[in-house]
Amino acid sequence: MQDNINHEYNRIEDYGLIGNMKTVALISMNGSIDFMSYPTFDSPTVFAKLLDSRKGGSFSVTPHLQDYNTKQLYLPGTAVLLTRFFSEEGIAELTDYMPVQKGHAIKSNAIVRQVKTVRGSITYKVKCAPAFDYARSNHTCEAGENEVFFKVQNDQKTVMRLLADVPLQVVDNSGYAEFTLNQSETVYLVLECGHQHIEETNPVEYYKNYTYKETIGYWRKWSSQSTYKGRWNEAVNRSAITLKLLTSSEHGSTVAAATFGLPETLGGERNWDYRYTWIRDAAFTMYAFLRLGYTSEATAFLKWIHARCQDDKLYLMYSIDGTHELAEEELSHFSGYKNSKPVRIGNAAQNQLQLDIYGELIDTIYIYNKQYSAVTYEFWETIAEQIEIVIASWRKPDHGIWEIRNVEKEFLHSRLMCWVAMDRAIKIAEFRSFPYPKQQWNEIRDEIYLDIYHNFWNEEVGAWVQYKGAGHVDASVLLMSLMHFISPHEPRWLSTMKVVEKELGLDVLLYRYRNGKESFDGLEGEEGTFNMCSFWLIESLAKSGQVSKALDSFEKMNGYANHLGLFSEQISYKAEHLGNFPQAFTHLALISAALEIDKQLDRL
Repeated sequence: MQDNINHEYNRIEDYGLIGNMKTVALISMNGSIDFMSYPTFDSPTVFAKLLDSRKGGSFSVTPHLQDYNTKQLYLPGTAVLLTRFFSEEGIAELTDYMPVQKGHAIKSNAIVRQVKTVRGSITYKVKCAPAFDYARSNHTCEAGENEVFFKVQNDQKTVMRLLADVPLQVVDNSGYAEFTLNQSETVYLVLECGHQHIEETNPVEYYKNYTYKETIGYWRKWSSQSTYKGRWNEAVNRSAITLKLLTSSEHGSTVAAATFGLPETLGGERNWDYRYTWIRDAAFTMYAFLRLGYTSEATAFLKWIHARCQDDKLYLMYSIDGTHELAEEELSHFSGYKNSKPVRIGNAAQNQLQLDIYGELIDTIYIYNKQYSAVTYEFWETIAEQIEIVIASWRKPDHGIWEIRNVEKEFLHSRLMCWVAMDRAIKIAEFRSFPYPKQQWNEIRDEIYLDIYHNFWNEEVGAWVQYKGAGHVDASVLLMSLMHFISPHEPRWLSTMKVVEKELGLDVLLYRYRNGKESFDGLEGEEGTFNMCSFWLIESLAKSGQVSKALDSFEKMNGYANHLGLFSEQISYKAEHLGNFPQAFTHLALISAALEIDKQLDRL
C-alpha cells in the first residue's frame, strides 16, 4: 500500500515554479499544477496535490501519447516555463506563466497555459479540479460558453474562472476539456482567480495577444538590471529570479519558501510551513539583491520592516502583509507528501526568542546605507531601539537559528549576530555622524567579541562549538568568517573549518548539526544535508584561500540542483530533494558563494 501511494507523487525536484509576485504555482514535469496558494503566498491552497494526491486538487494538461519523455526549461531570463512531451507519435509543448504588467501582477491572479502540438496530431485532456481552503471547503461549478466558474462555499468567497478557446464542460465538479491539435496548432487555457468576483474578466484573446509579450518583457528587463558579470551567470540569474518570485510586489516582504508541509524526512514529523517572512531569511535575501544591483527590492523591504518596527517589538516572522498571528495547526485530513504527517500550517516558532535576527537585519541596512542610499535619521532611531534590545538581551539563551523547540541555549550563532548588530550599528553611526552612546556601544561590542572568542572555543574539539559548553560544531559557525568576525586565515578558524567538514560533511554536502542519540532538537528521525550550509562552506573555503577546492565544490554542489536550477532545503540519502521547495535561503547562499569565488579567482 505504501509503495502504491508513493507512486502517486512526483519527486519534489520534479517541479518548476511560476509566479507573479503575489503567489506562485508548482508545475510538474507531466504538466500538472500540483500546488498553489491563493490569493497570496501564505493563503489557503486551491491546489495541493503535492500534499495529498487524492484530495489536494490539481490542474492537469495531459497529451495522449505512448511512452513519452518530458523535459522542462525556462525561457532565458524569465519565469516562463516550458514543459515538453516527446514520443514517436509526436511532440507536445506546454507554456505556463502568470501574467505581470508594468512590474506588477494584474488585479486578478491568472495562470496562462498555452498548449501546442509541435509535431504530429495529438489529443489532449484537461482537468481543472481545485480543492479550496486546503481542501476543507466545497465548491460549485457553473459552465458557460468556453468557460467554467468555480465558487467556494465558505466565508472566503473565492471565485475562479477557467476559460479557453475550445469547449469546456463540467465533469465530476471539475472543469474538463478534450481536444486534438495538429502540427503547429495551439490552444489557450486561462485560470483567473478573484474574491467574490473576478476583478478583471478578460476574453481569452486578451491573454493570447497581450500578456505573453508583456510578461516576457517584464522579466527580461528585470533580469537585465543585474550587475553580475561572473562565471555562473545562468545559476546566479536563475537564483535571483527565484528570489524575486518569492517577494511580494505589494508589500516588499519575501517568503522563506513557496510551500509548506514538505518533509525533511520522508514519513517523518519535520514538516513545517515556510510561506512566511522570517526577518533572518528576508534580510539575507535583500543582501543578495543588493549585491546583484536590485536596489528597489531592498528599498521596499526596508520600508516594510520600518513599519514592523513601530510595533511593540520586532517579531521573528510575519505574514506577507505584516501581521504576526501565525498559530500553528495540523491539517489532519491531508495524508502528507508520501504519507509524511503531520501537515502543518502556521508556525509555532513565531513565539520563540531568536536573537540573531537583529544582526542579520542591521547588517543588511548597513550594506544598503553604505552602497546605495543613506537611511534617514528617523530610521536610525528605529535601529537604535533594536540595539537597546540587543544590549539588554545578548547574554540570554535562546532557540537559535535552527529554531530548536525543546531547549534554549547560549548558541554561538545568536551571540555572533548580536556582535554583528552592534558592530554594524556603530559603523552606520560613524559613517553618518549619527548621535549614539559611543563608549557604551563599543564596550558591549567588544565584550560580546571576547565572550565568543574565548568562551565558545573548545580546545579538545579544536573548534568554536554550537553553544557554550558544547562538545560539537554547528554549520552556522561558518558565518563567523562570512560576517567578518574572524580572519579567514586565523589558525583557530582554519581548525574550525576542518572540524566542520569532518563532523558534518559528506563530500560537498553538509549537515547543519548532528542530532545525536539524545535527539538534541527534540524531534524524531534524521534529516537531510542542508544545501545552504554547503554553500556557506564553499564561500568560507574561497575566503580562506582554498579557491581551487571552493571552485570544484561549487560546481559539484550545483549538480544537486534540479533540472531547472532550483533547490529545496535539503538533500536526502538518495540525493533527492527534501523540505520546502524552492527555498530562498539556498538560492541566496548560492549567489553569495558565486560572488566570493569570482572575486578570489579574479585576484589570482
